[in-house]
Amino acid sequence: MNLKQQKPELLAPAGNMTMLNAVLNAGADAVYLGIEKLNMRATAANFTSEMLPEVVTLCHGKNAEVHLTVNSIVMEGEISELDGVMQAAKAAGVDLIICWDTAVIQKCLEYEMPFCISTQASISNSGSARFYKNLGAKRIVLARECTLDEIIKIKENVDIEIETFIHGAMCVAVSGRCFMSHELFGRSANQGDCMQPCRREYEIYDGKKDYSLILGKDYVMSAKDMNTLPFIEKLIEAGIRSFKIEGRKRSPEYAAKVTSVYRRAIDAYFEGTLTEEMKSSLGEELLTVYNRGYSNGFYLGQPDGGDISKAAGSESEFQKQYLGKVLNYYKSPKIAYIQVEAGQIASGDTLLFIGETTGVVEATVGEMRINETVGSSAMKGDLVTFHLEERVREGDKVYILREK
Repeated sequence: MNLKQQKPELLAPAGNMTMLNAVLNAGADAVYLGIEKLNMRATAANFTSEMLPEVVTLCHGKNAEVHLTVNSIVMEGEISELDGVMQAAKAAGVDLIICWDTAVIQKCLEYEMPFCISTQASISNSGSARFYKNLGAKRIVLARECTLDEIIKIKENVDIEIETFIHGAMCVAVSGRCFMSHELFGRSANQGDCMQPCRREYEIYDGKKDYSLILGKDYVMSAKDMNTLPFIEKLIEAGIRSFKIEGRKRSPEYAAKVTSVYRRAIDAYFEGTLTEEMKSSLGEELLTVYNRGYSNGFYLGQPDGGDISKAAGSESEFQKQYLGKVLNYYKSPKIAYIQVEAGQIASGDTLLFIGETTGVVEATVGEMRINETVGSSAMKGDLVTFHLEERVREGDKVYILREK
């Protein structure tokens, strides 16, 4: 370990207030989010421009930065809307704009807003990196096609902050400039409205023989998710400034778990306690959340056929099931009071508490009182209390994690 090595920023996704609080509580140094349109997740819940001051105040209160994504292609009729987004970001105190359309870059310069060049620009060499630095960019997100060796060379040749993705979904078009959704459905991936046709099962038809085959074993256009935990120390030592987690359209518990895992791994590296055993244990946690199987991406070289997903959805062996809701939380004794509305719960079960302010709290149930009597299992309709170290709130939804 290089003691002079700068600790990288851990940048987490926020698709709504619940996810925002979840990743902040999990240890994110910064969050990235979108408002309404003009971002690459236009169909996510997103935030509104009116919410930005509240979001920025919340994040800054927890020493976390806010990075606003304005990274879609901007059409001529959207220029006035772009001005509105920039004005709102400036007034709220947003720390960084993520963009690549030169219209947005121009607006960042006009409004004196620091900006980062999105992976959509496919920056894969020092010449491109220097070009964007000369335009005034504070940071660049490199193309996902770059290997670790190439990233190191680019950093050596250009003095600019580098951000790279370390975990999450990978597009078959790699850096995301795909036209398949637009061609098939008239909904542009480059304007944040991708229908993800690459993730579907396909049929190959032979017109001559009137014969078809279903591609159900391999989803030939659906890449596995990226997972850099096994070699996270190599990324730290490469001097990458920001580690970015993909997933604004995934669940709050996904974002919380992935953020927590990488937070612990990064901190352990700088404490000198990151071992292969620890990475293996943390890797097991990553298997409990949504994933399409895991890949190294391009970091260690060109991916092969083994980096294609084998299933349409998640390969996780766990799923959450709705259990009930929180009726109250007693702060002093740290007792949660819940109503079971579906399924059943037993001592030793793992629960997820999810709420807009709470974010995500994961806990294992110990001793319970069921309808005021000590018991080991409860069913639909029962009122249950048990010790819970972290605070939850009235109305939070409660889920139980079950093996599939």
